[in-house]
Amino acid sequence: MVMLSIVMPVYNERGTVRSAIERVLAVDYSCPVELVVIDDGSTDGTAGILQELSGEGMRLVRHPRNLGKGAAVRSGVAEAVGSHMIILDADLEYSPDDIPAMLGPVLGGRADHVFGSRVFGLNTRYQSFRFAMGGRALTLMANILYDSCITDMHTCLKLLPIADFQALRLSENGFGMDTEIAARLLRGGMRPFEVPVSYDGRSVEQGKKINWRDGVRCLSILIKVRIERHPQQPLAARPRFVAQTVAAGPTPLDEPFDDEVWVPAPVVEIPPPVVRRSRRDRRGQLTVR
Repeated sequence: MVMLSIVMPVYNERGTVRSAIERVLAVDYSCPVELVVIDDGSTDGTAGILQELSGEGMRLVRHPRNLGKGAAVRSGVAEAVGSHMIILDADLEYSPDDIPAMLGPVLGGRADHVFGSRVFGLNTRYQSFRFAMGGRALTLMANILYDSCITDMHTCLKLLPIADFQALRLSENGFGMDTEIAARLLRGGMRPFEVPVSYDGRSVEQGKKINWRDGVRCLSILIKVRIERHPQQPLAARPRFVAQTVAAGPTPLDEPFDDEVWVPAPVVEIPPPVVRRSRRDRRGQLTVR
């Protein structure tokens, strides 16, 4: 059974966090969903709002001090109980109304990794040309380095199995985690299924917390993951969630199946090759054993 854990890291979002949580809880999802909110040491009154909302369809995790978005996401995933996860910021730039469309490929058995792609100029609003083009440039660099063809590496909406997230060996504590997730997925052989989503970007004056230094950091992460000596374990070899149909009897192809269940795909183990050694005996004859 697919269950989605929505992980929401929050740091000093007093003006938007209440609306962000209410929007998440108002969506009609096509599978069981839980909301895990992480207060990453907020100091502007956000903690009081979260305490007020705690228990109303959400679970709250607190950091005593600010540790960064990456650390907050890892804390939230550690508390999550779903089979899949998605990160959703509390700044209202992304809409939870797009999550059901992203669940479609997972529930349909088409993909386990789904990215919500912001299509420039379509259902989007960018406050800065620099931010929009910077994201495209870094996405192009990722495609070159990993021989991939994604359109939006920096999207916040990345849906993937929690088991795969835990296998990625993530180390970034700041905003670089978004880049590291994409880089390690691509290095591990995954090619995410992309679904268009809406985007209403904030300006720096409105509270956007990233700058050009984060862009430089993201580029360094892409290169570091690509050239590291111990690459990411191929995720394609891990058990996948696939749809298998169970019918009560012979069913014509033009009729719907009776039931549908989710089971892990079997893992095929390949035995190691046989090593043959040779040596010469005292008479100079070659023997193989």
